[in-house]
Amino acid sequence: MDFNVKHGALATIKTGCLVVGISEAKTLTGPAAELDAASGGQISAAIKRGDITGKQGQSLMLFALPGVTAQRVLLAGVGKDELNDRSFRKLVASVTATLKNGGATDAVLTLTDLPVKDRDLYARTRLLVEAVRDNLYVFDQFKSKKADKPRLAKCSLWSADKADADALQRGIQHGQAISDGASLTRDLGNLPGNVCTPTYLAKQAKALAKQFNAIEVEVLEEKDMKALGMGSLLAVSAGSAEPAKLIRLSYQGADAKAQPHVLVGKGITFDTGGISIKPGAGMDEMKYDMCGAASVLGVFRAVVAMQLPINLTGIIAAAENMPSGTATKPGDIVTSMSGQTIEILNTDAEGRLVLCDALTYAERFNPASVVDIATLTGACIIALGTKTTGVMGNNQELVSQLLDAGKQAGDRGWELPLFEEYQEQLDSPFADIANIGGREAGTITAACFLSRFTKAYPWAHLDIAGTAWVSGGKEKGATGRPVPLLTQYLLNQVG
Repeated sequence: MDFNVKHGALATIKTGCLVVGISEAKTLTGPAAELDAASGGQISAAIKRGDITGKQGQSLMLFALPGVTAQRVLLAGVGKDELNDRSFRKLVASVTATLKNGGATDAVLTLTDLPVKDRDLYARTRLLVEAVRDNLYVFDQFKSKKADKPRLAKCSLWSADKADADALQRGIQHGQAISDGASLTRDLGNLPGNVCTPTYLAKQAKALAKQFNAIEVEVLEEKDMKALGMGSLLAVSAGSAEPAKLIRLSYQGADAKAQPHVLVGKGITFDTGGISIKPGAGMDEMKYDMCGAASVLGVFRAVVAMQLPINLTGIIAAAENMPSGTATKPGDIVTSMSGQTIEILNTDAEGRLVLCDALTYAERFNPASVVDIATLTGACIIALGTKTTGVMGNNQELVSQLLDAGKQAGDRGWELPLFEEYQEQLDSPFADIANIGGREAGTITAACFLSRFTKAYPWAHLDIAGTAWVSGGKEKGATGRPVPLLTQYLLNQVG
């Protein structure tokens, strides 16, 4: 769904449904007061009758309101307290649920007129656009009977002041671009492992480059990775009939001499655990182990759609982790592209094995920053749950920028320590490093492992194991995170 901007007197706007917020305050203000006056006090009368009090979550549809051109007016309760990101998203979700299968095919929303804590008009607009589109998202590619298309086909955002047009348009443009990127990430994440293979991810990267000419794609095959010395990455794909792919995307929106920002995505298209096989319960969700890779593609889509003046490189390490007669075994020792040797004590700690070679490969691009994104550790879910992304890194300025971007985008992260003492847990008697550090601080020791391969540049690690998808039940599915966080980070780099 696309959005546009509407100005003018609310009472004379032609639309299938006009949406206004109603607070629990005794006095109507803003758009609600304007419509109440135009209708001869009809909204006040509805409140007086107790049809709606303004409590958050309440709604009331009024038809053919006298003095108002709109066919319908939807009153949406916003509560009595100042709205924050969470309550505003809930409000928008409630309104979207009412509108999408209601009678109107178009709607005009005045919700950007509502104050939201720490949000200016641009930020409120972007938040609203992303929230509406998020609540309209459907993945029914493999359903024989497709979901009915929402009746609601067009949304306009109203503003009383034409001077606000630029902020509204910019919020709409950015919100739609970020939403499109998140939807691409969700689509890829929701695909089953028998469809979304490393080869499929490479094809999707090429399809994105065909859609946006500003993107350049290169795909390295296993023979190329072997020539580069990527023994760690290839150890993961050794047990699978599906060949690994190293996918590089490039976008040059700034001067050619400007250092690129690099995103590195973990792309394990299915993770059985290999020889260290996982329990069967819930293993179907290991199709989501490529959500880091999917988020790289999603961010590229958003950045290029916004035509940001920035240079961006994406590296996707794609492989399938399977048990077989050729699979890597616990105790095997491999040599990474960096020359460091790794004792693989657990083949289910495979994400760090593909990422370490991708991170070494990133050096050749002389990056301004490198951020890797990975569904890396179940320990991160124990530490932070499913609401917050784990953030660690070797550069405090970069980590702080990512945390700030998460707050701005409503896609929050939280920093975990990366103290030198944790490195000792990765000691191996037979190789330079072991690929696991024991039960304690599993998220941190995984990041410690990656830090051994990132000494040449500012680096941060996003552990999205808890935030990339929702587990179990009818609500199961990819979330599209952390596309908003990463896109906001890149927006901030260009001011």
